Amino acid sequence: MCCSTAVCGSDVDQVLIDFSADVQWLKGRGVQVERYNLAQQPMSFVHNEKAKVFLEASGAEGLPLLLLDGETVMAGRYPKRVELARWFGIPLEKVGLAPTSCCGGN
Repeated sequence: MCCSTAVCGSDVDQVLIDFSADVQWLKGRGVQVERYNLAQQPMSFVHNEKAKVFLEASGAEGLPLLLLDGETVMAGRYPKRVELARWFGIPLEKVGLAPTSCCGGN
């Protein structure tokens, strides 16, 4: 992997592009986000007890691992923006995903 976000090179996964954009979206709303790459920052995983136990049980194949306030909220896939909004209390209207009425509010 050539960079910490994995959004580089010629064979880029769209899911990684979307998640990288979502991280920037969160940061733009004042959310503190720390993102680590096992290949580039292995000691960050060793020093975090939750991540260490997770890797011992699931291996790198179980990644990504998402922690919120030190607790696991998701593993094995990247969250969608609507999930991030829910976790951080960002109203769906601000995400652009609020349900709309098909009948003019009736």
